[in-house]
Amino acid sequence: MRVVLGALLAAGICAPAAEASAELPAAIAAAGETMVAALHAVGAQIYECKIATDGKLAWHFREPIATLLSEGKTIGRHYAGPSWEHMDGSAVAGKAVGNAPGETPADIPWLKLEVTDHRGAGTLSSVTTVQRINTQGGVVTGACEQAGRYRSAPYAADYIFLRKGP
Repeated sequence: MRVVLGALLAAGICAPAAEASAELPAAIAAAGETMVAALHAVGAQIYECKIATDGKLAWHFREPIATLLSEGKTIGRHYAGPSWEHMDGSAVAGKAVGNAPGETPADIPWLKLEVTDHRGAGTLSSVTTVQRINTQGGVVTGACEQAGRYRSAPYAADYIFLRKGP
C-alpha cells in the first residue's frame, strides 16, 4: 500500500478514496468517502517534558509544525489543533477517531481524524475526514530530564483529505 499510494501522491494523482481505503488498516479506513486532496507534510512533532501521573518526568506530545506540499511546492501548513490550512484560505481542524501503528517504532501512528471545524472557502471547505498515512519519524527519543523542556522530532507523512459521498 505504501508504495502504490505513495506513487500516486508523488505524481499528484488522486485515486478514488474507496480504492485507497480498501488497502488501509480498518481503524483508519474511510469507506464511501471521496478524496479531495492528497498532500505531503514535512516538519516536526513537538514534545514537552512534563511530570506524568506516576510522578516521573516523561515526554508528552504538544503539537505538530509542518509544511504541506503538492508536487514539491508549498501549498499550506499543519499546526496545533490539529489544523491544516491551505494557501487558498480554507482550513480544517480535527480530532483523532482511529489509529494504526506506523511502519516502525520510530514512526508516529497513522490516524483517521474527524473534521470538527471549517474556516474559509476553498479546497478544504468540503472535507469531513483527514487520514495521516505513510508516516516517517516523529517519535521523540532520549531522556526527559527537566520539566518544561521541549524536544522536536522530525517527521514526514501524507495527509489525505476526504469528503462524504461521491
